[in-house]
Amino acid sequence: MLKEAAGIIGIENFGTHSLRKTWGYWTYKISKYNIGLIMDTFNHSSPNITLRYIGINQDQKDELYSIVQL
Repeated sequence: MLKEAAGIIGIENFGTHSLRKTWGYWTYKISKYNIGLIMDTFNHSSPNITLRYIGINQDQKDELYSIVQL
């Protein structure tokens, strides 16, 4: 049903797994970048795996670092 709805509005490669990744991405953002929380939930062994899995790329990392000035 989800794939059909996604297809109707033009979203390709969508499935229930997409919902899991989306949940992880938004929980990461809402939790103020608490990667440990997401890692534990997804049972990943490293932050890099989790960040890649939820789609955090280098541009987003750079943006974060430019906001946080030490």
